[in-house]
This record gives sequence, structure tokens and C-alpha cells, in this order.
Amino acid sequence: MSIKIIQERFDAYQCASQQEEENALREISQEIALAALSRADFFKKAAFQGGTCLRIFYGVERFSEDLDFSLKNPSRRFSFEPYIKNMALEFKAYGYRLEVSDRSKAKDTVKKCFLKDDSLGKILDLTHLKGVTNARKIKIEVDTNPPAGSGFMNKFLDFPFPFTVTLQDMPSLFAGKSHALLCREYVKSRDWHDFIWYISRRVKMNWEFLSNAIYQQGPWKGRNIGIDRGWYIKEMAKKIEGIDWKIAKEEMRRFLKPSAIAGLDVWGKEFFLSRLQKFSEIEGG
Repeated sequence: MSIKIIQERFDAYQCASQQEEENALREISQEIALAALSRADFFKKAAFQGGTCLRIFYGVERFSEDLDFSLKNPSRRFSFEPYIKNMALEFKAYGYRLEVSDRSKAKDTVKKCFLKDDSLGKILDLTHLKGVTNARKIKIEVDTNPPAGSGFMNKFLDFPFPFTVTLQDMPSLFAGKSHALLCREYVKSRDWHDFIWYISRRVKMNWEFLSNAIYQQGPWKGRNIGIDRGWYIKEMAKKIEGIDWKIAKEEMRRFLKPSAIAGLDVWGKEFFLSRLQKFSEIEGG
């Protein structure tokens, strides 16, 4: 019965390629991981954040790879150990032969855990991945010393059973994404895809959370520079003007369904500067 539930979920994706089947299998595993964590009361301590959060709870039209969380309150004593056994048991109930490995070190602020599976593709009826035995790996990260100022909310999922997940509220998610856009040392096209999504939904910024994040980590670490709309527009414009958008578009393709790839045609400096101007107007009221 459990395998049947997974098959029905997979069939609903109506995958048209190997890449889409890979994305679907990964997303199904991500949701089972969330269910296992919820059953273990993980969300009493932590909140879901990042691009996968947007994909699963808000239907963003791009797939994601990792599960990112932050503790609600900083704690150096956090450990994956109480949750690993529960995740392994949950996945086993659905036919997975899962390897769960904790890669965290005691001194790490961001704790890392990896889920690895090469069995799901063998037990499901696949079309494009039939006979392909590549293992799928999902990285789980938990920030144990998050910046202060985040807001939280509870939302619900129905697969593989009804459960509750605590996640950052939308202004805080946008602030976290903006911190990544401003401070990441490399270009990650999915960050820019999500930036467009936030602007299109007129999401406002959690300035307190963004300010604390920038003070805590990145090129402005430890500097009281006064984060406001004007500063944000100036620094984001510098980022946009320095990106090779042709490379960014190509990197983004594998995370989109074919029906969404046409949206990449507008990607370029002028387009993103126009989205930045729209954000300025939203924040200005």
C-alpha cells in the first residue's frame, strides 16, 4: 500500500523526460523527509526556509535539491541524532533503502545531514529512468545560529499523510533570499528565479532580519551600515550588472519544466533592473 501511494504521487507529475523524473523522485523524497521530521517534533525547534520551501508550499515553478532549516532560537547543542532514526524508519515504510549520514562537526554552525537512496527508481514504474540506477542525494542543513528577527507561520501538507510544518513567513523568506543574493560568492540562478517570484507577488522585506543576517555573515560582516531600501537597491543593482546572464539562464534550465523555460528569454540586465525598480515601488507604498 505504501509503495502504491508513492507511485500515485509520482504519476501525478506526468513527467516527460529523465530530468523531470529525477526532479519528481527527489521532491517526493523531500516531502517524506518533512513528514518524518514533523512526526519527530522537529518543528517545535526549527523552521523550514529556502527555495525548496517555496517550491513545496507556494508552487514556485522550479525544482530544488536541498532542505534548509533554521532553529527558532540559537543553540549550539542541536544534533541530528534524535531525528536520523525516525527518518530512516519513515522512509523504510515507503519502500526506500535509505542511507542517512550526519556530516556535522561539533564546531559547525550549520549542521549537515545527507539522505541517499538508490532504491526508489527500482520499485516504481518509471518511463524515462527505467534501468537507470543513479543514487539520489538530498542535503539537509540546519542553521543553529540564525539571525534574529525572523517571523514564523505554520502550514500543512497532505502527503504522505496530513502534517504540520513551521516555516519562515514570506517577508523573512524574502530577506533570507536577499541575503543570499547579496552575499553569496557565486551566482546561483535559482536565487534570481525566486527574486522574480517574490516581486511578482509584491512581497515586502523583513528589514530587521536582513540587517541582522548581513551583519552576521558576508562581505559586510560586523559593520553597522544601515540597511534600508536605498542601500538595497544600490547594492542589488551592482550585482545585477555584474552577472553573465547567458550562463545564468543555461544553469537554470534543468530546474524548470519545458513549459516554463520560455520565461528565461527575458533574463538579462535590463529585465532584472526593472524588477528591482518594481520592488522599490512596492516598498515605497
